Amino acid sequence: MSWLFGSGKRSMVSPENAIPARPHRGYRVPDQHARLGTSLEGPWSPTTSVIYFGMGCFWGAERKFWQLPGVVSTAVGYQGGYSLNPTYEEVCTAQTGHTEAVMVAYEPDQVSTFDVLKVFWENHDPTQVFRQGNDIGTQYRSAIYWTTSEQDKLAHATRDAYNVVLLGKGFDPISTEIRPAAGAEFFYAEEHHQQYLYKVPNGYDCHAHTGIALPSADTV
Repeated sequence: MSWLFGSGKRSMVSPENAIPARPHRGYRVPDQHARLGTSLEGPWSPTTSVIYFGMGCFWGAERKFWQLPGVVSTAVGYQGGYSLNPTYEEVCTAQTGHTEAVMVAYEPDQVSTFDVLKVFWENHDPTQVFRQGNDIGTQYRSAIYWTTSEQDKLAHATRDAYNVVLLGKGFDPISTEIRPAAGAEFFYAEEHHQQYLYKVPNGYDCHAHTGIALPSADTV
């Protein structure tokens, strides 16, 4: 939310210049999802898959996923940066290297990985670099952090298919960062950020989007 805290910075901090690591989380995270009543940090069923998305302000992004049938739990946090256990205010300085991210835990036999990715691609503008709508800064970059080989394959396949369509409509190339979550630790955000738009239904929800659908699964 650049109008509150965002730095507007559109270049990544270097690891050596990042805010020093904090050894422990400095705040409380709820045990349960405020809307779904499920565990916020797991463990979940052995069949549950987890994937992480950066798509701008995490308040609105999280709501788009908890409304999806087959999603077990969601949470917001900070990911893809250098500083351990950052705070929201630190992330907003652009000195931690993190993007605002949403953790999505889902049951693949109830909602496919493709359909989860479809929500991601169609509900932000992946061609905007370090920006989503009015929110400007490295913390708003588009990202996918995968945990399974299927997610890795589909993330790249859907990106490539969507990129062709967007380029044909005059958009810039997709800038989404795609890499394994194993190398991009997810740090849960503070309690008041979790399920924010369930607690504050008319709260800030800024999301750019292209208005263009992802090609069907059959063509990806």
